[in-house]
Amino acid sequence: MLEKLFGLSKAKTTVRTEVMAGIATFLTMAYITVVNPAILSTEGTGMGFGAVFTATIIAAVIGTLIMGLWANWPVALAPGMGLNAFFTFGVIFGMGYTFQQALAAVFVAGIVFIGLSVTPARKYIINSIPKSMKLGVGAGIGLFLAIIGLKNAGVVVDNPATLVGLGDVSSWPVLLTGLGFVIMAMLDKRQVPGAIIIGILAVSIIAWVFGIADLNGFAGAIPSPEHAFSLDFSMIATAGFIGTAFAFLFVDFFDTAGTLTSVANLTGKVNKKGEVEGIDRALLADSVATSAGALVGTSNTTSYIESGAGIKEGGKTGLTAVTVAVLFAACLFFAPLAQSIPAFATAPALIFIATYFLRNIADIDWKDVTEYAPAVLAAVLMPLTFSIAHGIALGFIAYALIKALSGKYDELNAGSISIALVSVIYFVAV
Repeated sequence: MLEKLFGLSKAKTTVRTEVMAGIATFLTMAYITVVNPAILSTEGTGMGFGAVFTATIIAAVIGTLIMGLWANWPVALAPGMGLNAFFTFGVIFGMGYTFQQALAAVFVAGIVFIGLSVTPARKYIINSIPKSMKLGVGAGIGLFLAIIGLKNAGVVVDNPATLVGLGDVSSWPVLLTGLGFVIMAMLDKRQVPGAIIIGILAVSIIAWVFGIADLNGFAGAIPSPEHAFSLDFSMIATAGFIGTAFAFLFVDFFDTAGTLTSVANLTGKVNKKGEVEGIDRALLADSVATSAGALVGTSNTTSYIESGAGIKEGGKTGLTAVTVAVLFAACLFFAPLAQSIPAFATAPALIFIATYFLRNIADIDWKDVTEYAPAVLAAVLMPLTFSIAHGIALGFIAYALIKALSGKYDELNAGSISIALVSVIYFVAV
């Protein structure tokens, strides 16, 4: 049955290899079961930790199963980092949306993503967005995650005189955040699977042992996904909603395309013409997962680059993804443990994940100011305005203006011009 379903012989792999690959992938991304609920249930969002915990896992299971069983790719999905922070701090706190309205924007972004995935527009859009801006947006998301993590840990605090300042570095939360970050970096350097989740658990255990945080149990009943099917489309006709949905779509679309392309290169899915075989199904699986995730009550569900850990272990087929889905499903029974993990244990995860996002800036063309200037502007503005959408919008406006005024009209295409114009309309309307 497995041979017929996944084509193991054709892919030159075995059940054991695929299962072990799935375990490796799961360990590298298991942190999302704790981090995503922690972000979305930040005080003031109206979302409960338990409900988001369950929604996170359901979304991961649905998305990963679709990717594994239908697309037959060794790629796992879960609510994406960066987009969950934008959902909370940019849309709910920044724009004053309710979480129901924010979920509606995610759902709409997923529907548009589905439409793009089944039309030739997909390839055109991917190719029309300047490489430097893609990299700049990715770096900006990294900085956005970093400042959230530093704030949650108390490393960075409010300072009326200088806007921000250094917190109490002798406090337990700050010290343990630093320890967690060091553990994650050290284990990652040694190529230990699950470096992030190990770091989170290590800090949590220290906190529980010394009474800095409370351990409320390990296993228990599955929390109700009470936010499921609670979408509110009342803002759908407003510029703010359209801009928000666009921001969700933009980041998700290009993050997914980049992840799947990277995976394709590792698994030999790129043919002699440079075309990625089966990417249509993979993109569609990802887009369906986004809308499904919104329906169950979480932010954008997307393909995880951490899938590369499983691929390094030999994973080549959808059986790897199915294994990950099964392991995620098992996590549903450990809500009490997840809820016991303190904020300063997840903070180093945010900071460490930020370093992954920032690595890409090395590939920006630093010899051409018309390329690096708008990319850097977009990246810097995201954390400073606490909004991914504002960073994208202002970055693309700057890109179009700098290119045009520098006489490089031929380097502007319909895609980048359209995004710049939409960005202008967004700011005028808002």
